[in-house]
Amino acid sequence: MYLQRRNRTLRRNESIRSLVRETILTPNDFMAPVFIGEGKGEKHEIPSMPGYYRYSLDLMIKEVKELYSVGVKAINPYVKASDNLKDNTGKESWNPNGLMQTSIRAIKDAVPEMIIMSDVALDPYSIYGHDGIIENGDIVNDATIEALTKMSLSHAEAGVDFVAPSDMMDGRVAAFRKAFEENGYSHVGIMTYAAKYASCFYGPFRDALDSAPVDSQNIPKNKKTYQMDPANRTEAIKETLDDIAEGADIVMVKPAMAYLDILREVRNAVNVPVSAYQVSGEYAMIKAAAQNGWLDEKVTMMESLTCIKRAGADIISTYFAKEAAMLLNG
Repeated sequence: MYLQRRNRTLRRNESIRSLVRETILTPNDFMAPVFIGEGKGEKHEIPSMPGYYRYSLDLMIKEVKELYSVGVKAINPYVKASDNLKDNTGKESWNPNGLMQTSIRAIKDAVPEMIIMSDVALDPYSIYGHDGIIENGDIVNDATIEALTKMSLSHAEAGVDFVAPSDMMDGRVAAFRKAFEENGYSHVGIMTYAAKYASCFYGPFRDALDSAPVDSQNIPKNKKTYQMDPANRTEAIKETLDDIAEGADIVMVKPAMAYLDILREVRNAVNVPVSAYQVSGEYAMIKAAAQNGWLDEKVTMMESLTCIKRAGADIISTYFAKEAAMLLNG
């Protein structure tokens, strides 16, 4: 049989495959989400996220040092606020001596080169588990923006590199940028969750921070009034372009694996770095399948991360960051 071209020639062995490979993963691609709790010497595995932990700050500093040593140069910290600090205003979120602010300072002191992109949203501080302030049963936008701006400024004062608003309120990027410019923090960046969907894949994360929306007759039981409809595609481009126009430095698509089409659409539409978040449910599915012997965990982990980068992510926020970096380092 005569063929003008045999495509299999370029797949014949690993040396050839690696020579022509289009997408290359490195530890520089990863950002590690980290969970911080109160106390000292505390390490709690998250039941729905096997192998992932919430650490007290002293142990988190050790974990951050290990992440940096394997080549992971960015973290996305989240804190678990005590119940007695939660209310409907989120005022603990801008406490200069709060857990997030203290953690930013301590991590920067211990590992100055580690890039910190801090979460900005009210759900860890809300008695209702929502990302914003509730009035008359609604999550209100403008009052929430005022609270989030105070929160962002407190993170900037603590020494954060980027704030990472995950709240999906309209206009928050412009508000943060204005506040930073007016208060001497023009160097602080904004990585906005530009296309964040109201996804079912966030459940394990909410277990980690005890931040799920409460089940109340007068309060929305989900976040569909401010997070995006999973059925929508063009809306993601509009949201992303709006955030860039307001001053975003990096834009994020969340979740990643089930939204690779959105990730590619965003990458094609913008000229700023694009991040994608391989969320807790996506991590948990791989872990559960591997524990049952249905998938090879390492192979599946690396394939999933490669697919996210291939789809257009410059930065991949993933709970596999440390494990994947160690594997890539050999």
